[in-house]
Amino acid sequence: MKLAVVGSINTDMTVTAERIPLKGETLMGDSLSYIPGGKGANQAVAMAKLGAEVEMFGCVGNDDNGRRMLDNLNRVGVKTEHIQVLEGVPTGIAMITVGESDNTIIVVPGANGKVDKAYVDGIKGELVKYDMVVLQHETVHYIAEFCYEKNIPVVLNPAPAAEVPMDIIDKVTYVTPNEHEAVLIFGDELSTENLLKKYPEKLVITQGSRGVSTCLKNGEVLTVPARKANVVDTTGAGDTLNGAFSVRIAAGDDMKSALT
Repeated sequence: MKLAVVGSINTDMTVTAERIPLKGETLMGDSLSYIPGGKGANQAVAMAKLGAEVEMFGCVGNDDNGRRMLDNLNRVGVKTEHIQVLEGVPTGIAMITVGESDNTIIVVPGANGKVDKAYVDGIKGELVKYDMVVLQHETVHYIAEFCYEKNIPVVLNPAPAAEVPMDIIDKVTYVTPNEHEAVLIFGDELSTENLLKKYPEKLVITQGSRGVSTCLKNGEVLTVPARKANVVDTTGAGDTLNGAFSVRIAAGDDMKSALT
């Protein structure tokens, strides 16, 4: 199976502390790490580690962070030949504070902001070669329209949180918001159960420590619980789920098996 990921490539600047500071508060940090990240890159790495043939599409700056990101993707087996290296634009940065088994994140998009219509037009000939395209919230609508026309299955992870037009929801194959993103997209008029029943085997809602839920085509609401874990850092947890889910769906698993 061949999967394409179009999205963000960031360097995560991660500070760990006893807890996340309150507004206006200064705390002492425990450690500072620079870690390969970005929602798109995280998902591509998860796919590659699970044995999929995957290519990352996006942009980085011609800087040390960009070179480290390309090296890391190549090291785990992600193809990178169509990632653009841009002059005068820095590689994206995510500033993350980790404390009390939770995090806060501020993203400075940098080169990710150049993953625009012009870039997508340049990779359309490559996207049609893949069995599935996985997207986050970067140039989503334009790519979703193209993939719909070409009958390419699409997994849309609508993060960072933003509104999504219903015609785009109709055209993607799977949409995988967390609880907060689901409310932003669909509103709060329907309960989670009724919302899932409206989009059987299309809408997949992640719920942190409570696991992930969808509705099967027979009308059964399925919740797969999260596995027990000693939580160190939740950054990228949803990205990993999306990567693994995409690999299993592309391999032919049914919805229940893929989520499990």
